[in-house]
Amino acid sequence: MTNPEGNTPAADVCSADAAGAHRARTTESTELHDTMARVANGDADAFAELYDRTSARVHGMVLRVLRDPGYAEETTQEVFLQAWRTASNFDPARGSVLSWLMTLAHRRAVDRVRSEQAGTDRETLYETTNIAGPFDHVTEEVTRRLEHQSVLACLDSLTDTQRESVAMAYYDGRTYREVASQLGVALSTVKTRIRDGLTRLRGCLGGL
Repeated sequence: MTNPEGNTPAADVCSADAAGAHRARTTESTELHDTMARVANGDADAFAELYDRTSARVHGMVLRVLRDPGYAEETTQEVFLQAWRTASNFDPARGSVLSWLMTLAHRRAVDRVRSEQAGTDRETLYETTNIAGPFDHVTEEVTRRLEHQSVLACLDSLTDTQRESVAMAYYDGRTYREVASQLGVALSTVKTRIRDGLTRLRGCLGGL
């Protein structure tokens, strides 16, 4: 519908934009659902697609909570490693893939805030009372870092090329195409290296 000047009313334009946005969200949700089903079956190529399509939004969520770029990058990596390991737990009846990832991200970020706050509280208590508690401090610190250390240990089980590709993708935050460009190899080669590397990691981390 147009007005006498031949222009489409602003309300109609906004309505069309809203409808288009809704269709785009619905399409993305369906596509991500199909991708997650493949990830749950151990398809690393599907995981690469999931990472490339959602990592920026997951990182944005984590950064808003933590307000520290370094912690946000590390926590985002942990979120996707958790998603890879627990993809079979995703239940589409309880929400979209993106909402599931955002829930994982929010929980991880909040846990990180609590952990950092606990560390700050311990330091404050020490400075106030001047009474050392090395055993309690070390025990909690080891618990906090246990999963991170386990991931690092499992990375040692990969070949050099697998470890390099996985580290660039999940510890440096690069997309698969960026990894391929940086290493000067074909995208298919990078996907194969990361697929095989993630399969090894999944087996190594299975007991956690």
